[in-house]
Amino acid sequence: METGSTVEKVRDEACGILEEMSQNLQLGFIRLMGCTLNKVFKRLFRSIFVNTEGLNRLQQAVQENPVILMPNHRSYIDFLVISYALFIYDIPIPVIAAGIPLAGMKIVGEILRRSGAFFIRRAIGSDKLYWAVLSEYVHTIVRTGYAPVEFYVEGLRSRTLKSLPPKLGMMHMVLEPFFKGEVFDITLVPISISYDRVLEESLLVHELLGVPKPKESTSGLLKASRVLQEDYGTMHVNFGSPLSVRELCEGKINLRQYNLIPRDLPQKPSAEAQACVSWLAHLMVRTQEEGSLISPWSLMACLLLQAPAPVLTEEGLPWHHLTEKTLWLRKLALDFGAHLNWPGQMSDSDVMSSAVALHRSSVHLKGGRVCLIREGEPDKKRPLTPEEGVIRTAAAVLMLASYRNQSIHTFVRPAVLAMALHVTKSTQEEELFSFFCFLQEVFSYEFIFIPSRSSQDFEEACSRLKKCGAVHLSEQEVTASEQGQEVLSFLRELLKPFIDSYQLMFRCLCEERVDMFSEKQFQSALQSAAIKLILSGELHTYEVLSAAMQKNFLSMLRRLEAVTESRVSDHSEYKVNTAVVRKTKDILSGKIPPERRHATPDARL
Repeated sequence: METGSTVEKVRDEACGILEEMSQNLQLGFIRLMGCTLNKVFKRLFRSIFVNTEGLNRLQQAVQENPVILMPNHRSYIDFLVISYALFIYDIPIPVIAAGIPLAGMKIVGEILRRSGAFFIRRAIGSDKLYWAVLSEYVHTIVRTGYAPVEFYVEGLRSRTLKSLPPKLGMMHMVLEPFFKGEVFDITLVPISISYDRVLEESLLVHELLGVPKPKESTSGLLKASRVLQEDYGTMHVNFGSPLSVRELCEGKINLRQYNLIPRDLPQKPSAEAQACVSWLAHLMVRTQEEGSLISPWSLMACLLLQAPAPVLTEEGLPWHHLTEKTLWLRKLALDFGAHLNWPGQMSDSDVMSSAVALHRSSVHLKGGRVCLIREGEPDKKRPLTPEEGVIRTAAAVLMLASYRNQSIHTFVRPAVLAMALHVTKSTQEEELFSFFCFLQEVFSYEFIFIPSRSSQDFEEACSRLKKCGAVHLSEQEVTASEQGQEVLSFLRELLKPFIDSYQLMFRCLCEERVDMFSEKQFQSALQSAAIKLILSGELHTYEVLSAAMQKNFLSMLRRLEAVTESRVSDHSEYKVNTAVVRKTKDILSGKIPPERRHATPDARL
């Protein structure tokens, strides 16, 4: 054996892994969960809407090919509501990939296992036996069509309510039976879950500010039962159109390579296979975004965040101004192809008042002005330090930013073009496209861009800005219109927190003058610098304090080879390529142009 272990020892280890991992789906427990969830959901939500045409398509799909359910991941209850919907509509209950910590919860872990959950370790690393057992377990379920398989392609619950770049491990596992010819086709079903208000909103914000995530436990679940007293508005579950892997992969991968190796032997995926899986995974996340519904509060959050934080926390924003701008933004979102959850049976004023009332933990309306609420009253005996005040305001801003992020995918491509017009001061399509591609690379971990589709994204941005009258398009030129300044200004301000945060992080790296740093060292130095600049009035965004944005920045640096990562005992350290860091910083600020790119001629819409 490769490890030097005996066959019997390896077999025992494999059996132990299977016992830890495997689901034990039982109809009796499904009925129990159905009755329980019915009562819980009625307490939490005013309504849960499910598109029945999507369920009808799914009902047909499960009879034809293996089905993979791929929901977005915003809350712990995501998988519960999907299983509940399928149970109600008599569609086969899926087996669900879940994190191993849930298995350790007393009673709850066993209920989840009997409801179809199978449990995967967070850190598998180079454990080849675990990989082999997990792969074969997933392959067997897909190959036999035992049940639909459900997993989160984003891998983790999004703490920012913004789509995360997909993880490819599980994606490759579910597709491999098709690549190897063990099944004729596989059907992928994207699912978009949209919340008016997320149950864990406060918890997510504290995690973003560095408060450790609580360990999953039954006692923790019971303590969290107070959420049942809150109102979380409505939830929408949109089952997307089933997508054929065979059709999607046509011309993208040569399946003959899999005929050269026996099917039961594990093999490392080729570069072509990895590219195909990455493309499919990004496509699924993008399809989830397009299927989501945008709430009125998300539009209002976009506008509130464009006001200075001191204005929001002290004097507030005039209600009439916010409502007028929200109606303007609603029209823009519809022009950009968004799907809105805007109740038609209520007046516009009532819709927006209801949204503010639902989010009364974030804002309050008083004296005709909307003010941002900072969590927790300061202790009169020990006044807050200025630094503590910044963190307190940051928590409120990040809460608001999370709801803005629910709609940002609708605006991000036009916003990137609006920023390119502003920074380059050019109207030449080639220069704008080059800067557009550069911003896509820099923000590739902030927003979802499908690989090799920059030309189509650029043309989509041009088309949408033309449709709303913000730009004029002519041969090889994109020109901002006079009447489009309001749209372009809004879009630039939407991206500004990301631009300003990244510029500060670049600045910190350049000024620290260190060759090696750990993630903790970087975050500590950045937080100290950001708080000082906020207090001095030089920095206006609090989003730079988000741990998610800091991690995305480091991931971007690795991708651009501006840093090299190496493992040192139990943590990673990064070696800085100062030349690349300075160059990227200067391109972002417009001091030097990016590398020239050319849009493909057939990409124009």
